[in-house]
Formats: sequence, structure tokens, C-alpha cells
Amino acid sequence: MFRRSGALHDGHFRLSSGLHSPGYLQCALVLQHPREAEALGAALGAQTVLSPAMGGIVIGQEVGRALGVRAIFAERQDGALTLRRGFALDPGEKVIVVEDVVTTGGSTRETMDVARAAGAIVVGACAIVDRSGGKQGLDVPFHALLPMDVQTYQPDDCPLCKQGVPVVKPGSRTPK
Repeated sequence: MFRRSGALHDGHFRLSSGLHSPGYLQCALVLQHPREAEALGAALGAQTVLSPAMGGIVIGQEVGRALGVRAIFAERQDGALTLRRGFALDPGEKVIVVEDVVTTGGSTRETMDVARAAGAIVVGACAIVDRSGGKQGLDVPFHALLPMDVQTYQPDDCPLCKQGVPVVKPGSRTPK
């Protein structure tokens, strides 16, 4: 699906985590096709879905649709993820966090913190793509449909920067 939709890019990218990479997965190019988004959502599975804006919104909606449960999202306000637009979680509500791509697990952990602050119980997390090499460091069960080994670099150690390759920032969040 990623290759067919043109979502797998080669180049020099600054990721939302602040890391640099020669590979980028633009999940929005896959998720723009409702049948593919629905298939990915059904494959991930969940109970109550909470996703971080922007990347997780579409796949979270599709996971919610596949399971017949509601799908809500957290979005940034003053730099921090929070529930807005009247979204709320009840104490004890079982939540699964759904992402498009996980690199360091930072957005996933922050979304889990939003759920826990509301008193919800985070029972797991999932993503379409795990590019962390299994090192996302989450304290709940985690499942990804596509584990990928796409190298990342700290900006100061990036060989692409040292070669003078211009860096592209295609994601929705300003890097750290």
C-alpha cells in the first residue's frame, strides 16, 4: 500500500521527534484512500480509541469504525497534547492509543499521559508503522502492522547534513 500510494519517500528528512532520516513514511498518502484506511484500521484493533493529532486521526477513526467504538483525538494547545472540542474520557475507561508512525514513542507516550490524566486505563498502543526498531519504550503492549528499519540520526550526527543534502520537514509537528 505504501509503495503503491507513493507514501514511502527517500531523501533527507527532519522527523517530528527531531531526528533526521533518509526515509519518510507519509501515511496521509495511504490514508487518503478510504478502503485502504479501513483495512489498516481493522487490522490494528482496539476498544476505545484515542489518537494524537494530526497523523493519528484518520487511522484512529478507522480502528474505531472497525471495532464499532468511538474514536477521539488529542491535539496540541500551547505546545502540549490535550483533549479539546468537548472530548472526554471517563475514569476507568479502557483506551488504546492509535498512531500512524512511531519513531521514538514520544507522541504515543504523551497521548497515553492525556488518557491517564483523565483517569482512563491505557490497555495498549498500536501503529501502522513502527520505525523505532522495537525501542519505543512504551509501558503497555504495543503492536505495529509494519515494523521498519529506517535509520535515524541526531541532527548533530546526521551524515546527510554533513553531505549538504537539504533537509525536508514534511510532518505536522515542529521538531524538538
